[in-house]
Amino acid sequence: MPAVTALPADGIRVIDYHTAGEPFRIVAEGLPPAPGDTVAERCATAVGPGGSGTAPRPGPLDALRRLLVQEPRGHAGMYGGFVVPPDDDGAHLGVLFWHKDGFSTACGHGTMALAAWAVDSGLVPAGDGDRDVPVRVDVPSGRVTATVHRTAGRTTGVTFRNVPARVTARRIPVATGRGIVEADLAHAGACYASVPARELGLTVDRASLPELVRAGREIRSALAGHPATWHPDGPLLSGVYGVILHEDLPDTPRGPRQRNVTVFADGQIDRSPCGSGTSARLALLTDEGLLKDGQVLTHESVAGTVFTGRALPGSDPVGGLVTEVTGTAHRTGTAHFTLDPDDTLGAGFQL
Repeated sequence: MPAVTALPADGIRVIDYHTAGEPFRIVAEGLPPAPGDTVAERCATAVGPGGSGTAPRPGPLDALRRLLVQEPRGHAGMYGGFVVPPDDDGAHLGVLFWHKDGFSTACGHGTMALAAWAVDSGLVPAGDGDRDVPVRVDVPSGRVTATVHRTAGRTTGVTFRNVPARVTARRIPVATGRGIVEADLAHAGACYASVPARELGLTVDRASLPELVRAGREIRSALAGHPATWHPDGPLLSGVYGVILHEDLPDTPRGPRQRNVTVFADGQIDRSPCGSGTSARLALLTDEGLLKDGQVLTHESVAGTVFTGRALPGSDPVGGLVTEVTGTAHRTGTAHFTLDPDDTLGAGFQL
C-alpha cells in the first residue's frame, strides 16, 4: 500500500453530507496536485497509466483516497469527492469522485451533495428567501447542473440535470448462480446494467442484500468487455460501473414507482436510489414506453429513501435523453483527519 506522503502537516479537513442516506465526503483543501487541463484529464491522472476506475495505480491522490475511505477513518460504504478546478469559467467547480475501490466518472448523489455544500458554504451565493440556485459542476463524464432549492434561506432539496442518457443494449443473456437472466444496458455518465430482481428469484429488501450483492457482482463480471459497455469517449467511461436490481411497485398518480438496489465497484451498495442510475432507469423506461411525457418516476432505495426523476420534454431518447433527478442532501458533520507516523495501521484497512 503506498504511503500518504502529501498529507498537510495539520492534517486534512473534510465536510460530510448524505444524499438520501448515501454518504459523500467532500475534500476541498489540502489535495496533492492533480495535473490536467480538464476534470476528465485529472481523473485519468488519479487513475494512473494502465489503471482503471476500480483498480487505480498507486499515486498521491489514490493514497489520500485510501486514507479517507478505509477503516478506521471510513468504511466500505463510504463515497466522496476531491474538489478540483472546473474545465473553464462556465462551471463553479470540478470534482473527482471516489469510493472504496477507486474512482468513478459520474455520481448523481455526489453532485447533489456538492451543490448543497457549495450553496450552504457560500461558495455559490444564494441570498435569503425562497429561490432556486443553479450550481454547475464539471465531472469526468461532462458538465452537469444541480439546482439547489431554498426556502426561507435554507436548503430543502436539490435537482440535478445529468449528461444525456441513452440505451445501448437490450436483453443480454447473463449467466448467474441463480440461472440465466437478461440485462439491459444504459449509459448515463457511467454504464449501468439493469435486471429485474424477480428474474433472480429475489425481492429488493434488506434481508435479500447478501444475495442481491452476490448477483450484482456476478452480472458485472459477466458483462466485462461486452461491446455495448464501450463508450466512444474511451476506456475511462467504458465498462459496467453499476448493476441495478429493481422491482415494480404500484404506480403513483404521477407515474411509475420502483425500488432498487444498485451494486457498484466490487460489491458496494448505494444506500440512495442512485442518482445517475436513476437517469439510466429513466432512459430504459422511456424506451420501453413505460414512462410517458410528463410522467415522474418515483425511485426508492433499499433503505426506503426516495428520488424522483423525469425526462425533459423534447429530449432525444436515441441521441441521449436529458433527465432530472430530485432528492435531498444534508450535512452530517465535519472532520479533521491526521496520520500519526507511529501508527502501524497507516492509511487503514478494509474488511
